[in-house]
Amino acid sequence: MNQAADMKGGQQARRAAMLCQNARFRLYLDHTQRRRNRLSLADLPDGTHAEQDAADAIRRACGVGSRAEIDHSDEARAMFDRIVADYQRWERQQLRSVSPLGDSRKISPVGDKAAAQPQQQERRL
Repeated sequence: MNQAADMKGGQQARRAAMLCQNARFRLYLDHTQRRRNRLSLADLPDGTHAEQDAADAIRRACGVGSRAEIDHSDEARAMFDRIVADYQRWERQQLRSVSPLGDSRKISPVGDKAAAQPQQQERRL
């Protein structure tokens, strides 16, 4: 039997699953990938990462085959904590960069796609 398949996910696996469902986290992944790969917004638009893409990114970064393994590996848990800390830092930076017009739609804590769309429109102006 596959040992990874037999592992039960705990608190960290649940945190990872919830993070992958967060549209703001997926937007963070879009921004991070653009920065790392020197891509433009046209090359990798906001909203590109889906929930499955986020799960794949977390598993790849943590070096695990399943999010459940994060709870059973100190190295994976440390990497996941770093991912969360980097994401939270990015969120704080976004909150500090409110548009000059006072339009706070781009920093919606809900993080739905509708909140990200005004940000794209602002960049085109």
